[in-house]
Amino acid sequence: MTTALRQRQRFGLALLFGLALPLLAQASEPLPSWNDGPAKKNIIEFVQAVTDQTSKDFVKPADSIAVFDNDGTLWSEQPAYFELLFAFDEVKRNAAQHPEWRTTQPFKAVLENDHKALAASGMEGLLKIVGATHTGMTTEAFDDYAKTWLSQARHPRTGKPYTEMIFQPMLEMLDYLRKQDFKTYIVSGGDTGFMRAFAEKVYGIPPEQVIGTTFITSFQYKDGKASIVRTAKLAHNDDGPGKPESIDAVIGKRPILAFGNSDGDLQMLQWTAAGSGKRFMGLVHHTDAKRECAYDRQSDIGRLDKALDEANSRGWTVVDMASEWRRIYPFEPAVTGQVQ
Repeated sequence: MTTALRQRQRFGLALLFGLALPLLAQASEPLPSWNDGPAKKNIIEFVQAVTDQTSKDFVKPADSIAVFDNDGTLWSEQPAYFELLFAFDEVKRNAAQHPEWRTTQPFKAVLENDHKALAASGMEGLLKIVGATHTGMTTEAFDDYAKTWLSQARHPRTGKPYTEMIFQPMLEMLDYLRKQDFKTYIVSGGDTGFMRAFAEKVYGIPPEQVIGTTFITSFQYKDGKASIVRTAKLAHNDDGPGKPESIDAVIGKRPILAFGNSDGDLQMLQWTAAGSGKRFMGLVHHTDAKRECAYDRQSDIGRLDKALDEANSRGWTVVDMASEWRRIYPFEPAVTGQVQ
């Protein structure tokens, strides 16, 4: 081999190594879609403290429990909760089998896209819609309906599947925590069965670690076939105080990390904060009207008012989406700095 050839090879290797260094650094950097702001700093410092066996704050992996709300925390929740949009579409899909819906509220409002009449039906009307579309079927059938809708429905603003309207920074946080031996749970006001239809594929969270609102079910054995049927009677409303109640009942351990985005998550954060040792409580604050939505205290969906006040007064981590997230969704490019 000539001297000139060896020099060219060395130059080529050096060039490749130089080009690879930034990529390697990015791959090893935790939370790459987060700007280097206070939220990222707080998360990393907390995780390092509780996973360092020489630290006074060390927590055994068996007790490293992290809980996350879903709507507005792991994926978007505007212009309406995605599960509610699923329920509306299910009313339309099943309307032929229920001719009475065309003259009965709130179903008539859904079929006619009458938002004023739907709003007038209030929570009672929404519960009727959810009951009609979420119960009276086997758990397997409901899972199939949810998966079919998720594969076909599209977000009205972006045109993307709802399972792509997930927050890339939070996906990275879930992955970061699991690599540090945390066990991650969803604790949401959404229906458990609906979330189980996508949570493992989208978030890497298995069905047994999905906690949500549940209906009473009934075991049936007919013609040699066993099934579980979802009845119309509510078993547990997993919102507000229902969240710490279900955490205590299902997990049996107090989390050391909790993340939410609304007043419906306040009690879950309070329950987490009340434990001994080092704790992390976080809120996603929707401040980015350009890339997502901007809303908090006055919103009918995902209202963040009392929880924001308590977070500010107690020093919890509030994630300013516009300034702290380089990327909102996996399908969009990253930006650096405050989004105007």
